[in-house]
Amino acid sequence: MELFVYIFAAVFSVLNPLGAVPVFVGLTQHDSNAERSRTSLWTAINVFIILIISFFIGEYVLKFFGISIDALRIAGGMVIVSSGFALLSGKFGKTRGVNKKVASDAQKRNDIALTPLAIPMLAGPGSISLLIAFYQDFPKASDKAIVCGAILAVALAIFIILRSAHYLSRILGASGIVAISRIIGFIVIAIGVQYISVSVVNIFKTI
Repeated sequence: MELFVYIFAAVFSVLNPLGAVPVFVGLTQHDSNAERSRTSLWTAINVFIILIISFFIGEYVLKFFGISIDALRIAGGMVIVSSGFALLSGKFGKTRGVNKKVASDAQKRNDIALTPLAIPMLAGPGSISLLIAFYQDFPKASDKAIVCGAILAVALAIFIILRSAHYLSRILGASGIVAISRIIGFIVIAIGVQYISVSVVNIFKTI
């Protein structure tokens, strides 16, 4: 149970679905409730598939390119720390790859569940590198099953949050969402710093 909570908290914090609420509201403001529900569901499904693929196949991609797990942790940790600082400064939306041109194009398309919502808003480089590192950290089959369960729980949370996005935006308001995102930002920075520090220590041990 402790491992499940740890994985869930880490992945949820890095993905930060609350930060996607304003964008989701803007992109679905003219949709019906049924269309918003469908978009929320498929966004959650897409994120789940992306994270599961990253978790199980990411290690082999690293081996193909000759990248060590410690190098990945440092690079991923830097991305995660950068995302955390962006959350604290209130500029996270600008760092998620969704500029005005992309948002305008998304408004004209029928399906926004894959892009820009699932990628790059939710499942970005930080979360993908985090899960690749988890595959190395938890080699037991039982632990991998727990990680998969935690990813499924995160996907379910994403669906619930996006499905309730229009209500949350009214209840919390822009300031409320920003406040919560900044609290999550501290957690995200701590996760990134931990991954960088552990990797640096491992590298010095091998020297």
